[in-house]
Amino acid sequence: MKLLGQRLGLAVMLALSVVALGARQTVLAQKETDDPVKIEIYKRFYDNAKKNPAVAYPAARDYIQKYNKDKDEYIDYIQKWIAAYESDERKRNLPVLINEKKFAEAYSTGAKILAEEPNYLREQIDLGYAGYIAASAKNESFNTTALEYARKAISEIEAGKTPTEWAPFKGKDDTLAYLNYAVGYMTLKTTPDQAINALIKAAQYDSDIKKTPSTYYFLAVAYESGPYKTLSAAYQTDFANKPETPESKAALEKIGVVMDRIVDAYARAIAAAGTDPKTEQSRKEWLTAMSTYYKFRHGGTDTGMTEFIASALQRPLPPKP
Repeated sequence: MKLLGQRLGLAVMLALSVVALGARQTVLAQKETDDPVKIEIYKRFYDNAKKNPAVAYPAARDYIQKYNKDKDEYIDYIQKWIAAYESDERKRNLPVLINEKKFAEAYSTGAKILAEEPNYLREQIDLGYAGYIAASAKNESFNTTALEYARKAISEIEAGKTPTEWAPFKGKDDTLAYLNYAVGYMTLKTTPDQAINALIKAAQYDSDIKKTPSTYYFLAVAYESGPYKTLSAAYQTDFANKPETPESKAALEKIGVVMDRIVDAYARAIAAAGTDPKTEQSRKEWLTAMSTYYKFRHGGTDTGMTEFIASALQRPLPPKP
């Protein structure tokens, strides 16, 4: 009688389980088995599948390993359950992998998640920002992939799509600010013109990024290594040591506008850093870099520079020229 009870219990458990998957309950309810091991493993799986899936998972794997040749509805259901469980586990583990800086494993896991759900926005956000975390730790090998994810996530959010949750960010604007900041950082060395666009955009949102000194320091660097470098090289080639012409004067004025943007960005970085002892060395370096451009644009003097820095964050951020 005990064995009979086990046999019927297994059939009833599976019958109830597969209802959610749209399976044929009447067929499964008729199935029985005389294998007590099979019954025990399935019962261990069934009893924990909803409330304690971490315990149910090894039971499910055991069942598949031992009875995979059965090719029946039991196997079909458990295989689907395992696939769903592993998918959920990948989603839960991805932030952990990123926080532990296991980037290769994180991007491998993320690729599997997005292969199953190509438009899963939460993972695009995480993988996009993870590129910045990796790059800031001197690991730029994921920049290309991370930039694709970050840009797609930005586009999706701007189009009105929302993730399953905004955390660890504070909301839509905060997420967009950090993603654009990440794009700016990851493009700073290779395509500084793109970095300028991203960093200016990042600073428009009401988030901590708007108050972060590095936002404006990176912006200054992007202007220096991008348009300033390009325009200065062209000026040296075309107009250096030659009589002034309307063309050379216009070219010099363009360089001047970019220099003003560099000065403004450094002033914002210094102002945002405040008097924090941790940023003292950076502030000195930024002030030295800023003063060179400021003096060039103000007849060799730094008069008014202190006041310019003090009011920097009260002024609207100037657009890219």
